[in-house]
Amino acid sequence: MTTSLPARFQALQASTPHLRARDAAARLGTTEAALLASGALGPVTPLRPDWGALFAAMPALGRVMALTRNEMAVHERYGTVRDVSAGPGHILVVGPEIDLRLFPGRWAHGFALGGERPSLQIFDRQGVAVFKLYAAEGTDRAAWSQLEKTFADPQAALPPAEPAAPEAPPAETAVDGAALREGWLALRDTHDFFPLLRQHGASRRQAFRLAGQDLARPLAPAAGGLALTLAAERGVPVMVFVGNRGAIQIHTGPVQRILERGGWFNVLDPDFNLHLREEGVAEAWHITKPTEDGPVTSIELLDAAGEVIAMLFGARKPGQPELAEWRALAADVAARLAPTAVTPTAVAPEAVA
Repeated sequence: MTTSLPARFQALQASTPHLRARDAAARLGTTEAALLASGALGPVTPLRPDWGALFAAMPALGRVMALTRNEMAVHERYGTVRDVSAGPGHILVVGPEIDLRLFPGRWAHGFALGGERPSLQIFDRQGVAVFKLYAAEGTDRAAWSQLEKTFADPQAALPPAEPAAPEAPPAETAVDGAALREGWLALRDTHDFFPLLRQHGASRRQAFRLAGQDLARPLAPAAGGLALTLAAERGVPVMVFVGNRGAIQIHTGPVQRILERGGWFNVLDPDFNLHLREEGVAEAWHITKPTEDGPVTSIELLDAAGEVIAMLFGARKPGQPELAEWRALAADVAARLAPTAVTPTAVAPEAVA
């Protein structure tokens, strides 16, 4: 007789307590969504995928904790969900506490998990977690229960039990570096950067390697941790972006309590927690983008496949120039961490017909 998934999870938990659900699912050879759906983690209610209405109902919950992660970084922000709007292919949450850019076209499964710490969890088609919302001190539990009842879907399809094979990174093709640089120098808004990459068929890493060190300067992988440490020491408010292909979460404000433990660099503040697996940072870059408000500086961390782990900016709003204190801090990081040796991709302009 095959041992059930909940029983296998209990045995694993007994031998390895405090194992996170994502890691437990990997050890059990299943997906996190399937582990949750099995009831192994507690009483679970499938939710109907009416994502816009689900997020529109969240302000009634009061204070909650929003969590977005990728393989190398976890971003946790406490506050109230406010200012929710939806458009073609996206949901925006732009409140002063919880700030999200969501892409529900990539979502497939949603669940409400009960127990001591209730949560709403959303997964993609592969059963990988995209976004989670946890009850916190100050959450309206009656509103939470009502939301679960409103969006419950007993007929929801089951998530995949078998983990999907890792996606191969997109092939990097020949890019006209001179034209890319010209377009970069003509930027007027940081939001125009992704369309620039798409226009030239370039990955983010390709663009960084081709742009020139006045625009993209390679740094040692420890640059993110150093930037946050200096921001805490100097009281410089920052913007910290962490995301995956289905969600991006942003913290804007100070960082204060810094702690490194067990290979993780952590920010542990009352309303914001960041956990960064430093060994997973393959490349770090000091990036400058021109805008109508003046140059905007970021420190961007990439994994071995060239995917973004996290991006750090100085706190600012559209229409405001960048904080001089942040620009000086980023320059200090660049000066302290000598550029790493980066082998250019074979995409030189002369190779393009």
